[in-house]
Amino acid sequence: MKTWAPLTVALLLCWLVPAPAQATAQDARAFVQQTADEVLVVLKNQGLSSAQKVGRIEDIAYARFDFDTMARLVLARNWSKLSPEQQKEFVQEFRRHLSVTYGKNIENYRNETITITADREEARGDWTVKTEIERSGDDILVDYRLRKGDGQWKIIDVTIERVSLVANFRSQLQDVVANKGADEMLRMLREKNAAGQSILPNDGKVSSGDTSAGAP
Repeated sequence: MKTWAPLTVALLLCWLVPAPAQATAQDARAFVQQTADEVLVVLKNQGLSSAQKVGRIEDIAYARFDFDTMARLVLARNWSKLSPEQQKEFVQEFRRHLSVTYGKNIENYRNETITITADREEARGDWTVKTEIERSGDDILVDYRLRKGDGQWKIIDVTIERVSLVANFRSQLQDVVANKGADEMLRMLREKNAAGQSILPNDGKVSSGDTSAGAP
């Protein structure tokens, strides 16, 4: 009995867990794993220049990130203060700014690997997939928040060492929109993008122990 007990419990848990939720978790994990695998293939390709790597990773990000939702989450209540034309421009400039902020890190790749460690369901049917980037002596925790639309998962936030990308950008932009208006915020983004500069402190780099609000 002792030999078969663990197997019996495992089978019972499989039967008792609702199939749709189980499939959702598997789908979410597979989505993140495939995304990570595609990015690693690009990073490991020594035949590509840094600019070519950035371009290919941008293509992956454009297909797998929901920039419209991310833009709304970043501006939160200030989103409604923008005209439709301003909203469209913000999505474009924000998407470009993510590349400006993080594209320069291409040269820092040192054969790190990515391991999925856990996942959990969130409010509104979102899903968080937790990963760990394994590097010599300094592993990095990265969580991806996913939301499904039209039957497909898309990434709507990335939390690095407990610092939410969405919350980080929101903290830099909300006061500008509230106090100086949408036009000034868009002008600032355009200028930063043209100069290749990030609006985030320390170019968006975070270290272990930093904290920020979680994804909306």
